[in-house]
Amino acid sequence: MNGRSWTSYQRQKASASEVLEAMEDAPSNSAVRTLLRVLEEKGHVKRRAEGLKYIYSPTVAQEKAKRTAVKHVLDTYFNGSPEQIVAALLDVSSTQLTRQELDRMTEMIDKANKESM
Repeated sequence: MNGRSWTSYQRQKASASEVLEAMEDAPSNSAVRTLLRVLEEKGHVKRRAEGLKYIYSPTVAQEKAKRTAVKHVLDTYFNGSPEQIVAALLDVSSTQLTRQELDRMTEMIDKANKESM
């Protein structure tokens, strides 16, 4: 899914009007319906009829969707460089990170170092 996708993993299911309500700076109703149709065509969501409306839900597990999205961003904007993406994340959020978050990230890096040896 793209960056404008709604919080489908938080809701697990939503109608087009609920998707529209959940989006910041939402486009038109028809644009949201088109987005949902495209997502359905690509296999990212499925729909089922419920009364007079369709209910959409994700078809891919959230963890897999996260990995796919990060890989896309990594390849598209950072030339496949994990170092560049981490540097950008730290630059953007450095004033917001807690000591605990930094410690957990350090542990993840240490673990990755050990596993690559």
